[in-house]
Amino acid sequence: MKPTNASDYNLPTRVILRAVGENHIAIVKLIKSRIIQKDAAKIVEMARQIQSVDAAMKVSLVCSAAICSKSLALLKNEGIGVIIEELEH
Repeated sequence: MKPTNASDYNLPTRVILRAVGENHIAIVKLIKSRIIQKDAAKIVEMARQIQSVDAAMKVSLVCSAAICSKSLALLKNEGIGVIIEELEH
């Protein structure tokens, strides 16, 4: 999975994007703390920004297993897949 430049999608440069496949990009959030609903809302806004630049692009979230159930439900309702990865120590 190769990194992708966030500025190509008019996102802040601190956002980490990764190409997952053809027309499929992932927002990477590998953090120790739990992803809460407020974070998920920001991720949804980032996904909308990506899709406003490239409407055919499928967006997923790469995160650790620490994500609340309300966040998972919000992401699922918005069509954003979740890919679980372990944190590197």
